[in-house]
Amino acid sequence: MFSVEDNRKKVERALLVGIQLPSMAPGEGEELLRELTELVENLDIQVMATTLVNLRAPQSRYLVGTGKAEEILAHAREIGADVIVFDEDLSPAQQRNWEAFGEICVIDRQEVILDIFAERAQTREAVLQVGLARMEYSLPRLKRAWTHLSRQRGGGTGARGQGETQLEEDRRLVNQRIAQLRRNLKEVVQQRDVQRRRRLKKPVPTASIVGYTNAGKSSLLNRLTASTVLAEDKLFATLDPTTRQLELPDGQVVLLTDTVGFVRRLPHALVEAFKATLEEVVHADFLIHVLDVTHPEVRHHFETTLSVLRELGADTKRTLTVFNKVDRLEDRSRIEQLRSEHPGALFISALRGEGLDELTARCLDLLAETSLPLELLIPHDRYDIISRLHRSGGIRSQDMLDEGLHLRGVFPAEVAGLVKPYIVKNGRPQEEE
Repeated sequence: MFSVEDNRKKVERALLVGIQLPSMAPGEGEELLRELTELVENLDIQVMATTLVNLRAPQSRYLVGTGKAEEILAHAREIGADVIVFDEDLSPAQQRNWEAFGEICVIDRQEVILDIFAERAQTREAVLQVGLARMEYSLPRLKRAWTHLSRQRGGGTGARGQGETQLEEDRRLVNQRIAQLRRNLKEVVQQRDVQRRRRLKKPVPTASIVGYTNAGKSSLLNRLTASTVLAEDKLFATLDPTTRQLELPDGQVVLLTDTVGFVRRLPHALVEAFKATLEEVVHADFLIHVLDVTHPEVRHHFETTLSVLRELGADTKRTLTVFNKVDRLEDRSRIEQLRSEHPGALFISALRGEGLDELTARCLDLLAETSLPLELLIPHDRYDIISRLHRSGGIRSQDMLDEGLHLRGVFPAEVAGLVKPYIVKNGRPQEEE
């Protein structure tokens, strides 16, 4: 007997269906279909064929018209596909209609991305976040798993059949699981908030690396900080934020955080689930936006990242745009094209270290906009202040004098009020004037 769930467990060969709507830019459907191919292949599912449907308007039953649905189903059977993947979101009813119509597993882009995130999740926080997103996605779709049971009920009316009873029980279990995941995630988020508050108490500037998935964010973090964070050439290799110390050329220290990569049409449930993680971006002093200069859709990747940043309320942050992987670029004229579109952008190779000196110098420039060059004389009994200034990494020189510790350096604006009485002007601290 056919079971959708049993069928899904062994899917190996896919037919991908892209959609081009009148509201989309010319060629956008084809571009998204190429990206969907990469996403599906990341699940180790062989893409047997792709097809693009020019659609005037979405249809309620199958998304596409009945005739086109029959054509897609025939194509899937012809090439031996056991799953059809749509690049447009399918409603729960549309998925049920498809699976009843063709007795074949039918999923959409959202489900593919959720499955990839589930495979990549490693830490407890990431597992909880992905689990919550998957449960909330699955809840309105539970009926799909029990269509084979409803067929056993016959045509009786007024009586609850086996499938309906199981469905109600399943919904209760999933709702309970969602509630538990939210409780567990709230605890983890509170722990992260405590850690963040501790960091914010230290006057150390912070920066977050953001960008499209597989742009080379983790490789850049590793290169700049001599770390060994996982950096693989695959989508969503990093789901958990990783923070490392970066020492800039003048000795100033920055806390640099790698973040989860973005992708076009990132499911809203995932954005919501990962907001606790992405709050690192919101609290950063500035952002480093990394893009893969070799990718043909790099311009769309730029817009996608900006869109997610807007959703997070971080789109007005001071941002350094960095085009990575120039060592793989064959057409060097592409650099000039992008440079004209993004004045001030940097072109680097995290793998080979090309352009990183300029990158760290620009980080210094950004920090200088919110940092204060100061000369201080701190009394010997205020080692609490001295310790805090040391943690900032901004001290350039220090001399022990009879009246206190004489410091010169560049310090975060947050300490201005704390050190104001000890700022040296005309050779004397202000509190003595």
